[in-house]
Amino acid sequence: MEFTVGQIAEALRGEVEGDAAQRVDRLAKIEEAQAGSLTFLANLKYEPYLYTTGASVIIVSRGLVLRQPVQASLIRVDDPYSSFTTLLEFYQQSTRTGKRGVEEPAYLGSGSVIGENHYRGAFSYIGQNCRIGQNVLIFPHAYIGDRCTIGDGTIIYAGAKLYADTVVGARCTIHAGAVLGSEGFGFAPQLDGSYRAIPQTGNVILEDDVRIGANTTIDCATMGATLIREGVKIDNLVQLAHNVEVGRHTVIAAHAGVSGSTKIGDFCVLAGQVGLAGHLSLANRTTVTAQSGVGKSIKVEGEFLQGSPAFNLRDSLRANAIFRHLPDLERRLTQLERSRIEPEKP
Repeated sequence: MEFTVGQIAEALRGEVEGDAAQRVDRLAKIEEAQAGSLTFLANLKYEPYLYTTGASVIIVSRGLVLRQPVQASLIRVDDPYSSFTTLLEFYQQSTRTGKRGVEEPAYLGSGSVIGENHYRGAFSYIGQNCRIGQNVLIFPHAYIGDRCTIGDGTIIYAGAKLYADTVVGARCTIHAGAVLGSEGFGFAPQLDGSYRAIPQTGNVILEDDVRIGANTTIDCATMGATLIREGVKIDNLVQLAHNVEVGRHTVIAAHAGVSGSTKIGDFCVLAGQVGLAGHLSLANRTTVTAQSGVGKSIKVEGEFLQGSPAFNLRDSLRANAIFRHLPDLERRLTQLERSRIEPEKP
């Protein structure tokens, strides 16, 4: 696809400096861009490339002051990163939405209904009595169990598995290998030391605009629903246990694990390898840094947590600074004790 600089600027509500009639047909990183490509500058660490790149068009901030002449045309916007993301989304959609129709063999169970302009890849499976919206893309080897509901514009990638009764909202993305609705880890200890499995009778509900990373698993609820609210973004290889609730627009990075019945507030951030114990809650806008473990509820909004067990970031940094000096502090303490015990020399 080919667009003029003027067309792109109009779509981004930006201002053109240079040739508005110039055409571009691809996106590129600023350090690698060649003629005919469009790039962006959001991080000033890359500003030197602004004056050497071969790109034809660069999206920059409205307030950027040029230090020397630039060969490329500029599109000035309020937020270059966000604007370039918008273009990437448009490009992605235009390449994906070309897939339509049904590849054989593909299975559609009795009583299931699917909307217009959908795509079903080869060996995909849709169970009985499912309700699937319009413009849904279901890639090869995806499995959708009985009585599932999927909203308009959602994408289910190859090999993803949705157990029975899973509900997925509109414009969601579920990446390859993700499993939604697998049995929650619930077992009742018996008198003889064995464990008896507790039936998991609930489901998983994803609201609109949720993204689930590759090989992430979300367990169904024991009763009720494991609930992922609007706009949540979950990375690859994340585990969410039964009856977990994740608040709106929260992001969870890879290798994080959340134990059963924990409730995460809105706009929270869980970095990589974070672990949350069960039956606790995180207040809105809580941030937990990488490899931290949270073992109690956080009731104050906006807390930054670090460590295992995790506590306030500022206190954690002070504690770590003291910890690094412990060997020297021990040596000085030992010397002090010896000086008090040993008799003074005449």
